[in-house]
Amino acid sequence: MHPNEDVSDLDPAVRRVGVMSDVVITVRGEHETRIAPERAIAHLTIRAEGPERGTVVERMAAFTEPVRDDLAARKSAGTIVEWTSQRVSVWSERPWNPEGRRLAPVHHASVDFSVTFADFAVLSWWAGEVAEREGVQLGWIEWKLTPETRARTERDVATQAVGVAVARATAYAGALGLTDVTALELADLGLLARQDRPEMAPAGRMLVAKASFAGDAAGAGPAVQLQPEDIVISAAVEARFAAR
Repeated sequence: MHPNEDVSDLDPAVRRVGVMSDVVITVRGEHETRIAPERAIAHLTIRAEGPERGTVVERMAAFTEPVRDDLAARKSAGTIVEWTSQRVSVWSERPWNPEGRRLAPVHHASVDFSVTFADFAVLSWWAGEVAEREGVQLGWIEWKLTPETRARTERDVATQAVGVAVARATAYAGALGLTDVTALELADLGLLARQDRPEMAPAGRMLVAKASFAGDAAGAGPAVQLQPEDIVISAAVEARFAAR
């Protein structure tokens, strides 16, 4: 093969460029890690309903007060990281009976809480206790990492993904009998493809994290799951190298 011959028709990821003997190698690098969650955010709602608006608000306040007191005491004792509550929501509706007639108004009141735990055993005991309180509906558990751990893990995973790309490019170059590999371009997944084929490029994301939730068969919403699954953090990059 002549040194100046374009071989891009042989392999879209390896081609010779210019009048020199350089070969451009385009590769992808990926890495994924799993890490146990460090925080759990429990979401719960306290609600009341009835025919009288004032009475409904009073009942909801009565349901809320012991929960607030308990959370404040736990925060002071250091058994929870933090907790927040939203404003009280109050609304009314007029339901229909089976004969198609509007019934008397029904008033609703609710308030949402978020509680962050670092000790999952404490969370388990608390969830069992609070779920038995009148008017309390425990929603779902959100598993998370601390910001410091997430930032450190994302950096490590991205570094590993770039290392995989370098190793692949070096291996391709070695298979061609080339030893000098120099990086030309590095981008998040999909960005190099977007430059080459704008209409075909995916909108890639470099870092992806997910937590596990449980749901009922009817899809009515997430249910409590106190057995956390590992959080997955992954990175994928595209890179071009010149080899000679």
